[in-house]
Amino acid sequence: MKKPLSLFFILFSFFCFSQENSSSKKLINYVNPFIGTGGHGHTYPGATLPFGMMQLSPDTRLDGWDGCSGYHYSDEYIYGFSHTHLSGTGVSDYGDVLLMPTNEVNFNNGSDGNSGYKAHFSHDNEKASPGYYKVLLDKTNIEVELTVSKRSGIHHYTFPKGSKQIVILDLDHRDKILSSEIRPLSKTEISGHRHSEAWAKDQRLFFNIEFSRPYKSVTHYTSTENSPFGGKGAKAAFEFDASAEKDLFVKVGISAVNEKGAYENRTFELRHKSFEEIKTEAETAWENQLEKIVIETQSIDQKTIFYTALYHTMIAPNLYQDVDGRYRGMDLEIHQSNDFENYTVFSLWDTYRAAHPLYTIIEKDRTTHFINSLLAKYDEGGILPIWPLAGNYTWCMVGYHAVPVISDAYLKGIRGFDAEKALQAMKHSAMQDKLGLKSYKEFGFIPVEEESESVSKTLEYAYNDWTIAQMAKAMGKTEDYNYFMERSQNYKNVFDPETKFMRGRFRNTWFAPFDPYEVNFNYTEANSWQYSFYAPQDISGLVNLMGGKAEFEKQLDKLFTAKKETSGREQADITGLIGQYAHGNEPSHHMAYLYNFVNKPAKTQEKIHQILNEKYQNAPDGISGNEDCGQMSAWYVFSAMGFYPVTPASNQYIIGTPLFESTTINLEDGKKFEIAAENLSDENKYIASATLNGKPLTRSYINHSEIMDGGKLVFKMTDKPSTWATKDEEIPKTEITENLIVPAPFIAKGDVAFKNKTEISLDLPIYEAEILYSINNSEFKIYSEPFTISEETELRTYSSNGYGKESKTLSTHFYKIDPNLSIKLETEYANQYNGGGDNALIDGVQGAIDFRTGSWQGYHDTDLKATLDLGSKKEVQTVSVNFLQDQRAWIFYPTEVSCSVSENGKDFTELPIQKIDAEIPSEEAGIKTIQFEINKNIQFIRITAKNFGALPKGHLGYGGKAWLFVDEISPLIPKGDN
Repeated sequence: MKKPLSLFFILFSFFCFSQENSSSKKLINYVNPFIGTGGHGHTYPGATLPFGMMQLSPDTRLDGWDGCSGYHYSDEYIYGFSHTHLSGTGVSDYGDVLLMPTNEVNFNNGSDGNSGYKAHFSHDNEKASPGYYKVLLDKTNIEVELTVSKRSGIHHYTFPKGSKQIVILDLDHRDKILSSEIRPLSKTEISGHRHSEAWAKDQRLFFNIEFSRPYKSVTHYTSTENSPFGGKGAKAAFEFDASAEKDLFVKVGISAVNEKGAYENRTFELRHKSFEEIKTEAETAWENQLEKIVIETQSIDQKTIFYTALYHTMIAPNLYQDVDGRYRGMDLEIHQSNDFENYTVFSLWDTYRAAHPLYTIIEKDRTTHFINSLLAKYDEGGILPIWPLAGNYTWCMVGYHAVPVISDAYLKGIRGFDAEKALQAMKHSAMQDKLGLKSYKEFGFIPVEEESESVSKTLEYAYNDWTIAQMAKAMGKTEDYNYFMERSQNYKNVFDPETKFMRGRFRNTWFAPFDPYEVNFNYTEANSWQYSFYAPQDISGLVNLMGGKAEFEKQLDKLFTAKKETSGREQADITGLIGQYAHGNEPSHHMAYLYNFVNKPAKTQEKIHQILNEKYQNAPDGISGNEDCGQMSAWYVFSAMGFYPVTPASNQYIIGTPLFESTTINLEDGKKFEIAAENLSDENKYIASATLNGKPLTRSYINHSEIMDGGKLVFKMTDKPSTWATKDEEIPKTEITENLIVPAPFIAKGDVAFKNKTEISLDLPIYEAEILYSINNSEFKIYSEPFTISEETELRTYSSNGYGKESKTLSTHFYKIDPNLSIKLETEYANQYNGGGDNALIDGVQGAIDFRTGSWQGYHDTDLKATLDLGSKKEVQTVSVNFLQDQRAWIFYPTEVSCSVSENGKDFTELPIQKIDAEIPSEEAGIKTIQFEINKNIQFIRITAKNFGALPKGHLGYGGKAWLFVDEISPLIPKGDN
């Protein structure tokens, strides 16, 4: 990961060193906003305030995965400066209301290869610090400075002498425009709106702009002929008198409510204030924020990485409310709140792990606003959000992770919200029927064939349920506690005891063939390695499933030493690999701390020290994956201090190893919690002993209350692993001992689609129970040995512990394939989309509209070539074959399908080719059945389907190759000829 530093970063480090040795030791001097702007960090360098509504930043990239924030360090051109940006996300949005100073009227942004109004720039002439950004546009020699308040910002343009002074206002920037308008109110004031569709399907933003001096002319451009000032793609060019002065200040207010709100936001925050005054206020706000945690270290790079990480944790969530308390809710209506500040941009799948737990320590007051915002979204939109963005539900990622955010805060004593409503909202999220929850409630896990990402969803739902149970218990809700404690153990139902991995259950068998390195549709941005250690609510239970502490430790060792390569589909999020530990993505973030749970804290200390030093650098690509709205940085902040919240809502922090000689957390009530590391060095990464408030601390965890009460934690460091915190009574535990469930049995052996006969074996992940089964609705009997079936069969199974505890009853339909029918595949399918194996196209199981449910057979950039052998000559009337289209997932219909038939397997007769106009854009998934008329006595049928190939221009994946998904080649044979 370590790379030579650019001249810019050498100079940046020198600047910080100079500041360290001067009278000025402001913490903002150690923030480098360019960290994360390269690689896949997806951050932006522009000006924003802590958790502010405006993010005023340059835009250097219009599309693509690495353009999610609008800026990438490898780019050379700036398109302009827009007022909203996302920090570290994996999906693009925002980039609203772009302004660009230039010297000619040109409405082309230059993305088509023309010069346009975009301008070249050099990082040598670029500077960024908290609340401030500056750059020189080489093409026009215009200097740009930006600074912000909460809901507004100021541009300062310095034009060269004698140059034309023109400002382009472009509302047709990046996203699809639903509606836009530019309304000049005077020669110095403009108002308008931009409604757009991207990740947020209906984002509504209003703006108000004030120039420091009047423009002398305006040129309008619009793609709507009958509207000079509005319509889709509204743009305008404002020209100013070049002889007046070279400086132009542009004040901009934004609002999600209306134009009046944007005006009031601007005037309330910026009126009569100069650029320098607003910049100073922004810097003061950031200094106050960063002072919440004060570190001491001799390493300027480490100090810069830490304070940049802390800075990144304070960029989102974003304020989404005007100065008068109005905001746009999840119903897209206007609401008023005088009791709490409304926020948006909650990347909950990421941030529940460490960012929100960090806020419960240093942002208690703001945490109440966050939770009240989530509850308001429940009131307005009908459900707690999964990933809310600008008044929209995006339904992005898995789990219902608003739940642990609320529970963790409540259990830590943060009570500035309606707890009864909160618990009701949490239960409401858990009792839905969508996103696999219907199956989850019915079976205790999500079957592969019912829902995509079934393993990840099962595991994360189970953790979420545990946090509901903990809050219910604290509130005295015994019935809720018992119910959700049972559900929280559902992780056991996707654990395969033979491989010791979490696996997809496909028709109650295990998804096969199994490769723990394979990235497939059973996991969310991960493979089985990266989800098989996820049961933070019951780590003791997971340890037992894996065979005890020694076996669990071995499996963890294998995780960190496994080969780095993954198989299956390409997944850009899997980065920062140490073996198969992927620090660049969130499912791995707790894993290095799990050694503490098996009495081996020294191994945790080794791994944490390695990750801190290898996966974070003072460089543009200094973050090993998407920054994800503060989560990647929150991991660093916690781990550098010496501990981490492995299980939010447990009120425990698991100790790793401190990175700094001294850390002080300045709590909101005036108390301080100090962490000191004696004899610390790069070699001395192991903890020899520890004290808390002067008393020996022999356990490898601390409690939330011990931090919030204030005090001092002191580590004595050494260069060798020690026996500190290695006894059973000294290790952390998360353990479920009440309302224990009996996991559901699985089919360990047996083909769901078979010829002639198949032998069936049943098994359980634990052995303190018996299995009962029924064939074709017969009476249930105890399973004792494998049995054989030779006909189409309905098998039902459940398990019982003999003391009244039973698992869910599961049904599996076994299909008998015509033993005379066989298929030869001449091209290779992708294992991750095998559909059930070599016989998937003749097994009688039809693929559903959701390709992720496992019944379709997928071919990537490969044609389908398959030959059916009917076993003997038969009169065949027709043959049909099904294809799936889901262009959003890169799955296209074939461009043509051909069929040829033969009596002897050598001499084939071609039937007319059927062509498909597969390039027609479609947002909807669909299934197309292609049928060929045969009406001949034949034995062999050859089907060929031509893959679409290179994805078309305009598609999100342009430059990549298409998938071909096929299922069920079905010959129609009169019954008498079977």
